[in-house]
Amino acid sequence: MKKPIIGITGAYVNHNYYMEGVYIHHDYHKAVAANGGIPIILPYLNAEMALETLPLCDGIILSGGEDVDPLFFGQDPHPKLGPTIPERDKAEIAIVKYALKNDIPLLAICRGLQILNVALGGTLIQDIPSQVSEPIQHTQIVERSRDTHWVNIQKDSKLYTLMGSDLVRVNSLHHQSINRTASDLRVVAQSSDGIIEAVEYVHPTTFTLGVQWHPESMASTNHLMNNIFAEFIKSSTKVSVIR
Repeated sequence: MKKPIIGITGAYVNHNYYMEGVYIHHDYHKAVAANGGIPIILPYLNAEMALETLPLCDGIILSGGEDVDPLFFGQDPHPKLGPTIPERDKAEIAIVKYALKNDIPLLAICRGLQILNVALGGTLIQDIPSQVSEPIQHTQIVERSRDTHWVNIQKDSKLYTLMGSDLVRVNSLHHQSINRTASDLRVVAQSSDGIIEAVEYVHPTTFTLGVQWHPESMASTNHLMNNIFAEFIKSSTKVSVIR
């Protein structure tokens, strides 16, 4: 059977004056390959070019990275806002809309969850520590694979069927999160301080899931997190066969 091609959106890294460009943590590649997919990186050149790359893809992962520019959800920048790349935001907003319109499986991770929400008309908390009352620690300085807090999962969700439990441990590497949820998304998981940890598309015809944690960095040692990738690749394989 043909392996599905999985496009992973690229972040940005600058090592020095002579070394800068698109970056993806290798855990994304490994999780995709381990479950039978072929990973490719999608650079953010512009929205038009982003859409031209999508016919190559049987599934799409919106990866983590920089903060989302508040321009795209109608706010001014908070003093604690981190680096932003509006060109990437524009490209990924276009990717979200294309994927949902064309029933391409979509897995949105960390920043990806946030851009999914913004693309559909939602807003973000720009800095959890200064904007949320009594938050837990969401920006952990530990190994990416280490689980650091609990999330509560809705039992009537797709995520629950993958996890097999309404309470799971996750890693946590973010300081932004969803504030107002887009009307086309449903909240299916939250942490104890009320931060939204996962959403699902309310008009599903294929796999569409957004999670605030990084399952790609837990998947090699945690079968529950690998279930997310296994189901995502399974859905992408169906798309690959149809094409």
